Amino acid sequence: MIVFDLDGTLIDSARDLTEAASELVQDYGAEPIGEEVVVGMVGEGARILVQRALGHAGLDPAMPGALERFMAIYDRRLLNHTAAYDGIHEVLAMLVHAGPLAVLTNKPVAPAERLLEVLGLRGFFSEVLGGDGVHPRKPDPAALRALAASAGAATVMVGDSPVDAATAEAAGCPFVLAAYGFGASKFGGHAPPGARVVHHPRELASLADTRTFDAARMPIVMR
Repeated sequence: MIVFDLDGTLIDSARDLTEAASELVQDYGAEPIGEEVVVGMVGEGARILVQRALGHAGLDPAMPGALERFMAIYDRRLLNHTAAYDGIHEVLAMLVHAGPLAVLTNKPVAPAERLLEVLGLRGFFSEVLGGDGVHPRKPDPAALRALAASAGAATVMVGDSPVDAATAEAAGCPFVLAAYGFGASKFGGHAPPGARVVHHPRELASLADTRTFDAARMPIVMR
């Protein structure tokens, strides 16, 4: 099974997340937040993103009702600019014939499902697990382990952030770093040890045979 992160791996949602976070803090009288700052806050779920955005804006990170307010704003902006990365549809259409595919995201499952459906990606995945499901959010490995167990096959985690890398490591799964994703900058130019690095979604086609997956086949370098 190949398990994909969502934001920054399958889809580029940076602008909509940025504009939603900016609208939230502006509603409380603060200045908007730049995209580079917001994408650095993404990856550990909506609650953490909201806390970080409020703190960055000089507001109370525990502002009552802020999470619900953000989710309403983001739901309205969900698909204003968000799109699948170039080549993702073609790669998934090939990979799905090699074995089961799944999505593991810290985004709540409802918006994750909506994004995948509207962007024409949902049909490729046998399972979609979100951050508000029965399992703890990444980097806890429980959800990834559950997916691997349900597949009964070798499992690979594909993601763009240190949270994804930590999840794979904790679950004992190989990790593929989507270096094209907006979360990859958090690695500071150095991929984690043993990671396989892809610089364009089309390079994911090399994962068609996960039974012979070998992390050493690609250099552990960042461009």
